[in-house]
Amino acid sequence: MSNIILMVVDVQNALIEKHPYNEKGVIENIKKLVSTARDNKKEVIYVRHDDGKGTELEKGTDGWQIYDEIAPNSDELIFEKQYNSAFHKTELKKYLESKKIDTIILMGLQTEYCIDATCKSAFDCGYKIIIPEETNSTLDNEYLSGEKLYEFYNYKIWNNRFANVIPVDEVMKVLINK
Repeated sequence: MSNIILMVVDVQNALIEKHPYNEKGVIENIKKLVSTARDNKKEVIYVRHDDGKGTELEKGTDGWQIYDEIAPNSDELIFEKQYNSAFHKTELKKYLESKKIDTIILMGLQTEYCIDATCKSAFDCGYKIIIPEETNSTLDNEYLSGEKLYEFYNYKIWNNRFANVIPVDEVMKVLINK
């Protein structure tokens, strides 16, 4: 039996207001998994990005706040970060070790930045990573659409290399049975 944690990364107002790919589906799936985790006594932790003074993700601003629909309960931890990886210069790894966590269910924003960096850092630290389908997203850029970025990272880069990308319903079973 593994020790599992649900991690929600950077689902913050400023990013949601830009309407990332599959925004509604991603939020609904995150809400469903957060609710399932809580109902089954699995810890949910949050990670929030501070991009510095004068940015849309400046600490303390409305844009920096975690999106209301998936906001943490008062007893749930928020790890603050300033780099793409939730592990870089934070206390996250130490905390996970103290809880003997070996499996991370990872979701959030943005696919090619903070989710990618956090996934690979977690992999390097020896964690098993599960990425539920349609629980991460990003924005179109000058090279690729948010949809293409989502598909490329989830199915070409991460799946069966750094993580297991599996349907939300399968992840719900993992949360219920572990």
